[in-house]
Amino acid sequence: MRINDQITLQDWELSESFTRATGPGGQNVNKVSTAVELRFEAERSPNLPAPVKARLRRLAGRRWTQDGALILRVEESRSQARNREIARKRLADLILQSLERPKPRIATRPTLASKRRRLETKAHRATVKALRAPPEE
Repeated sequence: MRINDQITLQDWELSESFTRATGPGGQNVNKVSTAVELRFEAERSPNLPAPVKARLRRLAGRRWTQDGALILRVEESRSQARNREIARKRLADLILQSLERPKPRIATRPTLASKRRRLETKAHRATVKALRAPPEE
């Protein structure tokens, strides 16, 4: 499976299993295994550099297993072929997303004008709230 010019996943890295989908679908849902579970052996993949694997792990969240595999389950369509396409597309999108190096945050200090605006707004809100109180006798 080709992700981009530099990254191509081998067949051994991907495995698919098919199960019956949940939800509505009439008799079709009860007899045809259309749901796809795509398993990508991300941790063992020689095609992904370590920083990309780390970002992919963070992006995957609960879909990342203890043994370093990424599992995507798709049951959107009634067609098994369509669900396979969707799963592969999602995997490719996740990998492409993890290839982007996050821009380092540069710490900045608030400007004097922004500090003044914040304090003026705060004082204004305090006045509004004070005016809501019942008059003192």
